[in-house]
Amino acid sequence: MTNLLEEKMNRQITLAARPEGFPVPEDFKLVETPIPEPGEGEVLSRTLFMSVDPYMRGRMNDRASYAANVQIGDVMVGGTVGEVIASNDPDFEVGDIVQAQIGWQAYGVSKGSNLRKVNPDLAPVSTALGVLGMPGLTAYFGLLEVGQPKEGETVLVTGAAGAVGSIVGQIAKIVGCRVVGVAGSDEKIAHVVDELGFDAAFNYKEVDDYSAELQRQCPDGIDVFFDNVGGAVSDAAFPLMNVRGRISVCGQISQYNLTAPEQGPRMMWYFISQRLTMRGFLVFDFEDQHAEALKQMAVWVNEGRIKYREDIWEGLENAPEAFIDMMRGGNVGKRVVKVAD
Repeated sequence: MTNLLEEKMNRQITLAARPEGFPVPEDFKLVETPIPEPGEGEVLSRTLFMSVDPYMRGRMNDRASYAANVQIGDVMVGGTVGEVIASNDPDFEVGDIVQAQIGWQAYGVSKGSNLRKVNPDLAPVSTALGVLGMPGLTAYFGLLEVGQPKEGETVLVTGAAGAVGSIVGQIAKIVGCRVVGVAGSDEKIAHVVDELGFDAAFNYKEVDDYSAELQRQCPDGIDVFFDNVGGAVSDAAFPLMNVRGRISVCGQISQYNLTAPEQGPRMMWYFISQRLTMRGFLVFDFEDQHAEALKQMAVWVNEGRIKYREDIWEGLENAPEAFIDMMRGGNVGKRVVKVAD
């Protein structure tokens, strides 16, 4: 352990209670613990940036999911970008910048095999949590592998101004599609249309008839529907899907904080009449292709074909508020928390 760490304590955000509905600050607790020592094959990193993402809400529940839930008293899960402070893995040296999954804490230990080196000369290191990280990969595979868009088709994206949706729309434009977005504020609509190049978009909070608005925005129907949100907007999209349309289900953020299931219309008839395909996916499904996809994403970013916005909050202690605000739609682009310089 280096002298840098002498007499220092680790700061962690733990889960204090399971939320009922929307999370509240009291569901989290800031604690101090000793900085851990890396074991054989392990690396200790100091967090520079940490991510807050919608999937974390599901990990706070006490029911089975695709990954282990956070237990009361455990550190909140999440991706980080950090600096290597000590290493017992020959592939990592002190000073390396790495992307890890150590959660909401200032210091954490990881197996070297679970780390990804980040090139600070390629882009700001925080992008390893956004456009050049999990959200970028989610957009890439969810659209290109699951949605399989073709030139000239119409792609609808909900959650269009978020970390994933904003990238989905830009990739769809790169492959020659017409892109329509749905988001929750006029600022977000201006962002995706004027800055990111979406062909059209609407603020769902200002629309009473989603079906009529979608028909107006998608006069030739919808070929690919990339759904981050679920709920009433999604229900209105299904009847407008073209024959052999594809629906890529990335998230259902409108449902995550409900205390009782939301009832909706039954849409299975459209899957028969329009021969639709709907597929849910996880970014980990394509893990063996991540390196190749990140290379392509980096090219598009450096060429200016994919633009990104980072919504950066300061301070580990503010992570709960940053997360809660993000869950309420307060972010434009990828929200990250800066923990250290």
